[in-house]
Amino acid sequence: MSAASAGQTPEGDVDEPPYLERGSRAYWRASLALLFAGYATFSLLYCVQPLLPEFTKAFGVSPAVSALAVSVSTAALAIAIFIAGFVSESWSRHRLMTLSLLASSVLTVLAAVLPDWHALLIVRALAGFALGGVPAVAMAYLAEEVHPKGLGLAMGLYVGGTAIGGMAGRVISGVLADLFGWRVAIGGIGVLGLLAMLIFRALLPPSQRFQPRRGVGFTQHRRSLAGHVRHRGLPFLFLLGFVMMGSFVTLYNYVGYRLLGAPFRLNQTQIGAIFTVYLTGVIASPSSGKLADAFGRGRVLIASLLLMMLGIALTLSMSLPVIIAGIACLTFGFFAGHSVASGWVGRLAAQAKGQAAALYLLAYYIGSSVIGSYGGHFWTAFGWPGVAGLIGALLLVGLAAAVYLDRRERKIGTAPAIGHASIRKPVEIRRK
Repeated sequence: MSAASAGQTPEGDVDEPPYLERGSRAYWRASLALLFAGYATFSLLYCVQPLLPEFTKAFGVSPAVSALAVSVSTAALAIAIFIAGFVSESWSRHRLMTLSLLASSVLTVLAAVLPDWHALLIVRALAGFALGGVPAVAMAYLAEEVHPKGLGLAMGLYVGGTAIGGMAGRVISGVLADLFGWRVAIGGIGVLGLLAMLIFRALLPPSQRFQPRRGVGFTQHRRSLAGHVRHRGLPFLFLLGFVMMGSFVTLYNYVGYRLLGAPFRLNQTQIGAIFTVYLTGVIASPSSGKLADAFGRGRVLIASLLLMMLGIALTLSMSLPVIIAGIACLTFGFFAGHSVASGWVGRLAAQAKGQAAALYLLAYYIGSSVIGSYGGHFWTAFGWPGVAGLIGALLLVGLAAAVYLDRRERKIGTAPAIGHASIRKPVEIRRK
């Protein structure tokens, strides 16, 4: 009988509940539940992305203003995630994620019937804020509950769920918009989000290795926050989240404008079909987790960023098949890199893992909202070469951060307590 199955950690601490072991029924229930949570999060968040040209026509706004339908949601989500990183230490993980999915789904259905552009933006912002209880808490749940040997695959499946959600949100909304209009498209995604929430609620095992901590004051939060920021590895992972997500969202925000125009002149359904390249993320996420466990996280991150750079270069072609290949390369690289980086955050953070995950996702969604919106000015001024140049410059910054992390990993390994010794005693809670 293993230590974990006997109610002990690998270190032999009998006070610790067992991990979810890879291959067990509970492990797969948790992985599938969070796959559905990832699906709902990304489908609700990005279902409007292929509809941006429709908003330009319906409300008479510019591409940069139309992109606010995405950016206000991701900006609100970034703020909510930061707050959730603190709140999650004293709330039930299961309850917080369930309420977040429920509220955001209902608000998405509401957005479908609003007649005014500004009202639509307000509800989109509220939906993004409501979603804040899912991403950081999901990452923390996996880091706490899943045995380290199975964490790479479980995190990869969660990120794979976000890939399915991003693809489904774009494809389904594109098809529904062509058939019935953009309002039906948004409302349909909201209903599917409600169904995903019910499945998530039924599957997710309750937390065993996490106990809500009451009375955790501002001083303790500040100490753990300062420890994360001073860490020699975590800030570079936060930077990578900003770079990768900013690049990814900027591509998908504006490639639709390019493909709708000459010489391609595709319709929404055809553009939605191209977005099925999102399915590469379903393969990339769990595969990159396994490769990172075997060959090192830094190496996989470098390879992911190089693939993204190749992808954005290919989109400069005037050949539609080459452009699609470029979108696929950037998408695969993004999901591979995000899966590795998000899982690495949980390994490096010695404590307050929900807060560390929240900081990563704060940077991640700030990249989405700021770069995703600012890219519209590059599109207006310079066309697609300007958008590609912006993304390429971002990826060069990310590549430098990945090289640093790789060298650090080779030099000192991936022991999770690096840089946190000075803050461990004030925040560590022993479970009896």
